[in-house]
Formats: sequence, structure tokens, C-alpha cells
Amino acid sequence: MNQATSGGTVTDDGNADVVDRGVCWSIAELPSIVDSKSHDGFGLGFFESTIIQLTPNTKYYVRAYATNSEGTAYGEQVTFNIWSDIVFNPDLTYGTVSDIVGNDYKTIQIGSQVWMAENLKTTKYRNGDLIGTTTPATLDISAEATPKYQWAYDGDESNVAFYGRLYTWYAVTDIRNICPTGWHIPSDVEWETLKSFLGGGNVAGGKLKETGTTHWLPPNEGATNETGFTALPSGVHSPGWFGNIGIYSYFWCSATEPNKVDAVSQGIFTDAIFVVREANPKYSGCPVRCLKD
Repeated sequence: MNQATSGGTVTDDGNADVVDRGVCWSIAELPSIVDSKSHDGFGLGFFESTIIQLTPNTKYYVRAYATNSEGTAYGEQVTFNIWSDIVFNPDLTYGTVSDIVGNDYKTIQIGSQVWMAENLKTTKYRNGDLIGTTTPATLDISAEATPKYQWAYDGDESNVAFYGRLYTWYAVTDIRNICPTGWHIPSDVEWETLKSFLGGGNVAGGKLKETGTTHWLPPNEGATNETGFTALPSGVHSPGWFGNIGIYSYFWCSATEPNKVDAVSQGIFTDAIFVVREANPKYSGCPVRCLKD
């Protein structure tokens, strides 16, 4: 359920009756009663509030408020995040990291490496510059020399909470960096290190995939998610179309270029337990997992 519980206690009415009280919340700091808010009675004392219609994997700011004839007073600001129904491995311990626009991600240690356990969602580079997108989302950008774009799958922002965004290789390797500070796009060699730790690329995919068929289409062959990596099938953006959500993900690697047109990615599939090293056109939109420095 995309809701949370908060509340507060009004201890002083300022010599005028408290006529409204509750909490207000927003994705921006210092929310006020012009933002989303609850109404939880009047007067002094404790109250409990239900915060509704929240977006998964989004940081929220919340403050209690109380209103009388003199105006509105606010309590201390707190933050919270409601996780989506992505199926993480409950037996593992996760950390967190936030990107430049405030998206929070679970992280997981696998061997000597620490990976994001979710696909990247940022719309900005680390320095705050926007990563462009296209209008329409299906625009053919294959003729551009170095297209630097990101997309929600099918141009639908509701897909981002689960599948992250799709980025061109040119955006992924821009010197402004799309990963949070202290993190980077993994190299081909670092992906091979991960696969080797898991017993080789021929079995690593099953150990990396989210279990079940909530996001993966059947059969989701051999998925155990024993690593906590929780790979999801984000599909691809190719010139003029989106496709194959639920079927596969090709995760970009940094820097490795087999030729001028293509770059190396690592593919994970619903009908296989392997992870395959494969070239994709640099203008393709693929998901990203960041690796801790």
C-alpha cells in the first residue's frame, strides 16, 4: 500500500483555539498547508495521520501543523521513503544511497563489490545538469552523432518506480557522471568480476534476477535472487520504439567499445540463467546499475 502513518502532539495553542491540525507532506523540503495535507481534528493533544497516494521509491518530507486565528505553526521536518513492491531478498541486509534528485536506492554487497539493488532513475547528472529526453519518446535519434538521452519506458513515468530509466551509452559515459557521488558505471571487467564470484556467467543470471513473475514474464528461469541484486527486465529503447519489457535487461558497461557504433552491455533474460556479454548500439536506451567506488 502506498501510504504511511505519521502524527504529532499540539502542546500549546498560543492563546487561541486550534481549529485545524494534521501533517503536510511534499517531495520538496519544508512542506506547508498549500501542499498535500491531512486534517486530524482540533485542539490540544496527540493526533495520528494517514499519508496517502505516495509514489514508491520517492523521498518525502513531512511536518506536523496546527492552525489557529493567528496563523499556522509547524513542527520539525522529518523524511521518509516508501519502498515499492519490488521483491528484494528478505534474508539479506541492504544499505541505501541517494542520487542528485533525491531518489533513494537499496544497495547490496556481493563479494568485495557493493552494487545498487535497483535500476538508476535520475534525470540529472551529478552536477545538476539535466539529462535530456525526446519528444515524442519514440523519436528516432540514431542519426545523431552523440545522443545523450534518458527515457521512462514507453514514455510512461509510472514505469520508473520499478524499472528505472533507460539511458543512451553517451549519457552513461558523459564526464558529468550519472551515478551518485562515490559511485560509478561498472566496467566490463567489473561485471566479469561479479559473474566470476557467482560461479561464472553461465549461472550468474539466476542468482541476480528478482524471483517470481510480478515483473519478469514467465518462465523467469532459475531465478533465486540469492545475491539481493534484484535484476528487473527493463526492456530497451531503440530508434522509433520501446520493446521487451518483462523479457530482458541489457545493463550498460563503461568505456568498452568493440567498434564505433556499439558498446558492451551485460544481458539478463527471463528464459535463461546466464548473463551474456553483448554489444548494443550506443544510441540504444538501456538500464544502469551503479557500483560503489
